[in-house]
Amino acid sequence: MLATDLGLFDVEGIITGAGPWALVVVCAIVFVETGLLVGFLLPGDTLLIITGVLTYTGVVEQPIWLVCLAITLATMGGDNLGYWIGRTVGPSIFERKSAGFFSKKSVARTEAFFLKYGGFAITIARFIAVVRTIAPVAAGVGRMNYRTFLFFDTIGAVLWGTGLTLLGWGVAHIPGVADLVTAHFETVLLIIIGFVLLGIAFHVLKERREQKQEEALEKAGIPVPEPTIWVEGEQHDGRHEAAHTGAHDPRKVVGKPDGRHEKPDGLL
Repeated sequence: MLATDLGLFDVEGIITGAGPWALVVVCAIVFVETGLLVGFLLPGDTLLIITGVLTYTGVVEQPIWLVCLAITLATMGGDNLGYWIGRTVGPSIFERKSAGFFSKKSVARTEAFFLKYGGFAITIARFIAVVRTIAPVAAGVGRMNYRTFLFFDTIGAVLWGTGLTLLGWGVAHIPGVADLVTAHFETVLLIIIGFVLLGIAFHVLKERREQKQEEALEKAGIPVPEPTIWVEGEQHDGRHEAAHTGAHDPRKVVGKPDGRHEKPDGLL
């Protein structure tokens, strides 16, 4: 058995320690990542790649097709729970929260991501750490059409859950790779974590730069628009209309049949 001193990130130790329940543990972690909104604390991508490797070595006893299917279903289950949390209780929570991962600002930025990429944003978000935790919740808060969400989320779950697991499983077939990963697991894991931390640092620096720009605008007497959360309602023609919930002068975002949104005038 491999040993690391990385605590929560000791993915191999978690899986091997579960014995015959290894696949159940992996699926539970994948589900919790988005379903219970703690994805930024869990090594999701690393977990799937290592699971693929350990399926090849026999630590995970089930066949690879069953492992991929179970992980994909767990991914969809967690995302759907996050969506319904956002749709049912999200607005009342996020309207009161001004900072943190699930603040109005974070949700508003994710909504802007939806505006730019449409329903496909749900698929893209699955491959971006932290964003994949927020995206289903933001889709629920914004009342994205559920069938649209389910369609694009299924694509993302298959590409992410099955794709990364097969990547680890396939790479393990290369002579010596499985033994190399096993022998140098800590190093490989630290490299992966390093890339994740670089991505987080990039986003932190970007947010600080935007904050300085906002402060400069305020000093110049230029009003800075507050982050807003969009709540959609059904129209008679089947389209979705989003009313701004926190402004005296309502603006609207109109959803297209393919899940994308038209930008309202003045919305960047």
